[in-house]
Amino acid sequence: MILTLKVLDENNQVQAVRQGEDEVSLVYNREYKEGDRIFLESSEKDVYLAVQADDALGEAFVYTTGPIDFKIPFDEKKICYSPKTFYGSRHLLTARAAAREEIGTYRNLSLNVMDQHGNTGCYPHASANVETRGESVFAARNAIDGVRENHSHSEWPYGSWGINQQDDAEMTVEFGRIVEIDKVVLYTRADFPHDNWWTQVTLFFSDDTSIDWKLEKSDKAHIITFDKKQVTWVKLGRLVKSDDPSPFPALSQIEIYGNDIHIFK
Repeated sequence: MILTLKVLDENNQVQAVRQGEDEVSLVYNREYKEGDRIFLESSEKDVYLAVQADDALGEAFVYTTGPIDFKIPFDEKKICYSPKTFYGSRHLLTARAAAREEIGTYRNLSLNVMDQHGNTGCYPHASANVETRGESVFAARNAIDGVRENHSHSEWPYGSWGINQQDDAEMTVEFGRIVEIDKVVLYTRADFPHDNWWTQVTLFFSDDTSIDWKLEKSDKAHIITFDKKQVTWVKLGRLVKSDDPSPFPALSQIEIYGNDIHIFK
């Protein structure tokens, strides 16, 4: 598998490029400018990769059906990331083919530190029918970035999925292939008394089943286990708000545990 890493500017001009077989690294010795993108191509489709878009962001274990096109965040889009990310004039970008044993490991299948709006072909991916005021700190991607901190809201590390007080709010995590899962963990935002909380939520699955799940007012992990299901997506919806006076329930993190059973080379 040939992997090609590029940094592109707003005019799609190549600023740096590196290519390798099964593994590639690129050191970019410039400050990023608005409009810059990290572009990763593979000679093969439908592959598992471990990708580091920034040394302060950490590695993303992803399943890709095409190229990865990651936009460097700036200004309002940047505040849901650690201030150390994409900062300065030296950046280490890496990508490698995932090892066979990594692919089969029981793990949090919903974790993706590189997820973004408009993400196509790179999974897992989170999306929602509403995000509070369209602000990055309330985007669905925050709920799969691995940051469980839930005692406040707004800028990193307090990003969350905010529902803008919408009663029919739903969030979906797509895997891009069939996976087998048996556990979901939620960290609901617990910035009390600013926040409200959900007394019950429903998990909907791509196999046309669903589970009603009663929750408590807590800053701890909510955990539910169930018989193994083979699915391509999980949706969180039918959110029942408590009678607390606050209008602001929100989700800090969703973790979906299981195994990858997709056929791989």
